[in-house]
Amino acid sequence: MSHPHPELGAPPSVPDGGLRVTPLGGLGEIGRNMTVFEYNGRLLIVDCGVLFPEEEQPGIDLILPDFSSIRDRLDDIEAIVLTHGHEDHIGGVPYLLREKKDIPLVGSKLTLALIEAKLQEHRIRPYTLEVREGQREQFGPFDCEFVSVNHSIPDALAVAIRTGAGMAVHTGDFKMDQLPLDGRLTDLRAFARLGEEGIDLLLSDSTNAEVPGFVAPEREISGVLRQVFAAADKRIIVASFASHVHRIQQIVDAAYENGRRIAFVGRSMVRNMGIARELGYLKVPPGLVVDVKALADLPDEQVVLVCTGSQGEPMAALSRMANRDHQIRITPGDTVILASSLIPGNENAVYRVINGLTRWGAHVVHKGNAKVHVSGHASAGELLYFYNICRPKNLMPVHGEWRHLRANAELGAKTGVPPENIVIAEDGVTVDLVDGRARISGKVRAGYVYVDGLSVGDVTEANLKDRRILGDEGIVSVFVVVDSSTGKVVNGPTVHSRGSGIDEADFAAVVPKIEEAFARSAQDGVVDPHQLQQLVRRTVGKWVSDTYRRRPMIMPVVVDV
Repeated sequence: MSHPHPELGAPPSVPDGGLRVTPLGGLGEIGRNMTVFEYNGRLLIVDCGVLFPEEEQPGIDLILPDFSSIRDRLDDIEAIVLTHGHEDHIGGVPYLLREKKDIPLVGSKLTLALIEAKLQEHRIRPYTLEVREGQREQFGPFDCEFVSVNHSIPDALAVAIRTGAGMAVHTGDFKMDQLPLDGRLTDLRAFARLGEEGIDLLLSDSTNAEVPGFVAPEREISGVLRQVFAAADKRIIVASFASHVHRIQQIVDAAYENGRRIAFVGRSMVRNMGIARELGYLKVPPGLVVDVKALADLPDEQVVLVCTGSQGEPMAALSRMANRDHQIRITPGDTVILASSLIPGNENAVYRVINGLTRWGAHVVHKGNAKVHVSGHASAGELLYFYNICRPKNLMPVHGEWRHLRANAELGAKTGVPPENIVIAEDGVTVDLVDGRARISGKVRAGYVYVDGLSVGDVTEANLKDRRILGDEGIVSVFVVVDSSTGKVVNGPTVHSRGSGIDEADFAAVVPKIEEAFARSAQDGVVDPHQLQQLVRRTVGKWVSDTYRRRPMIMPVVVDV
């Protein structure tokens, strides 16, 4: 099994007749999925998603793939193929289309409806091509065939990409639920046919590669939800992903059977469920869904609220309810259902929300105490079965953290893929398929691009480090006025502190140290304000560290007169 090395440099030109695959997101992480295929100087992109920030990225709204390696080649892009409508696969599309609005978007009916609604908010009207399973389309040198796969959102597709270098198959996200709610199975016959033709490179979902066995059918949740609904005496609040149509359908069915009305809360939830209803993917009995304002006129035992926030996102509806910062107030006896998985990295945020809801008297039902979620990703047993059907010549695990990629690679090896033909890459690593063999050839830039409000890419790792220091250790500001010709102190130093946990009166002890440092620097003829600021920062920082074992941000302001 090959893997990237830190010494990798920029890749050479794509070999004649070779296919280059460059993941710009989704490897070593859960989210930000984006893969660039290059053949004969033309590009095909599969997915363009976002990653949601963690606690060590304060103030960040979204994290995008880095488009810098393709920014000067936007005219070479034939199309963006979208495998399904989850945010980690389509959320970055508006930011890429900002740079070139006429790149065609290719996807299923629901996927395109979801991305078109999102693009409307960005005032972009895309060129789209709707496809369905079994369809083949030519995009420049890329001959694409679309294959039905089962996932936690309807209309998901895998894509087989035929080029002169061979066939690459990208699974997207998939599982092999044999009893899907919508009757739409992962098309194993199509994958077997592709395997017979010869899959030269298989890019396969790795998210559940560590989990043994098979994923339970989605419909098994229905019985648990019915029990929870039947036992609830007051309001029921369900938190789910805004695009999890299958899960919301089960909530709708349970509400209808128990004589309850449903209100959707949150802009993305209202928008996506409206689209799903309009296109027929969500079947809702007449009169069941009401506006959230109408809930005040209904008794608690007839109310179901469906909202976002199942991952503990600070600005989502459920988190705000837990913090008493939402128009909907949690009261004793309410039942809250977290009907989704825990994305790695979100555990602390989710349990903080659960604790907050419990504090206000809610009964919280989640994956840890009831079967209210099944995964949308194939487990190890399904992946083994899948590889035995596909028989790929080369395997490249995608969509997962490092442990998932490694586990997926080991599954491939067990089914007979030669270990030397299994490529474990990471974001930015280029993989070339030449003469039937996949090999790592180099690395391009593929760092995090942060969205903070209206700014895209302006926030750097250094900015985030400063924010973390401010949040963890506070700030100490020091004001000093010095003579511009001699460097001697004319006024001050004055020290103020916010969030450092140190009483401002205690800073009197450091003032003589600052004065001594300035006196020495004046003797040495140092008058440059920048050098004097560094002097203040070192002096105060050392004193705080020695005295309190803390490292607040030191903000020196030196004014020369």
